[in-house]
Amino acid sequence: MPEAIDLARPLDLILFAGQSNMAGRGISTPLFPHIPPPVPDEYGLEFRAVSDPTCLHEIREPFGDKENRPGGIFEHRKTGSMVSSFIRAYAQVTGATVIAVSASKGGSAIGEWQKGTPFLTDALDRLRMAMSFLSSHNLPIRHVFTLWCQGESDGDLGTGEEEYLRCLTETFREMQKAGITDMFLIKTGMCNLPEAPGRYDGIRRAQETFVRLEPRAHMASRLLGTMRERGLMKDAFHYVQEGYNECGRDAGFRAGRMVLEMNEEYENTTEGGGDA
Repeated sequence: MPEAIDLARPLDLILFAGQSNMAGRGISTPLFPHIPPPVPDEYGLEFRAVSDPTCLHEIREPFGDKENRPGGIFEHRKTGSMVSSFIRAYAQVTGATVIAVSASKGGSAIGEWQKGTPFLTDALDRLRMAMSFLSSHNLPIRHVFTLWCQGESDGDLGTGEEEYLRCLTETFREMQKAGITDMFLIKTGMCNLPEAPGRYDGIRRAQETFVRLEPRAHMASRLLGTMRERGLMKDAFHYVQEGYNECGRDAGFRAGRMVLEMNEEYENTTEGGGDA
């Protein structure tokens, strides 16, 4: 039994998946004024399916930097991400402990997250390993979710709006088969190239359509779309750590509130169901 687990708190297993803005390109040095916040063990722990699947680990930035699998998800450019901020906010709202699994690959397009592809296969293998680990230690999982942040590469590649929507839907269907019930999205931000400011517009519209049509998909945050005008982008595609921290807090708070509503709906549905 992992000593760090507080059995009084429910356990929510979350797969953090997508491309570089999920992997994180912020700054995680103590010398930088906006470092990722610390995550107490009761708020969240990392399951390292690749580097050490024998125990749970403290969550530290860069989150998931040791989780590199040749032939699968290999991401060596992580610095600071939104994951720590998300987990803090989510845990504070829900009272849960997050078991976090890293599965993000910088530069990946939605076509590389389809059934049978190395990235999705690896991500779902990591998820199943986490589920098996928790089960073997008699640690019950309340919810299994994914937090998804991806789309810039498809904007750069010119992926059509309908094609992106179709592929994202298929990605989520495969995740559901593996046990994920809900997807929380971080909406793709704005392109910070003066010659192509609207490059990601179609992807952003497709993501809005996805959460409107898919009952188990939810928009956790739209804040990345505000950061170009606020000077919080470090290059054409990525954000300074302050931006990641802010987006993570927003997404964690909103996702947490949605989860509380889910729990309430479930309790209302199951209470006194035989009365008639």
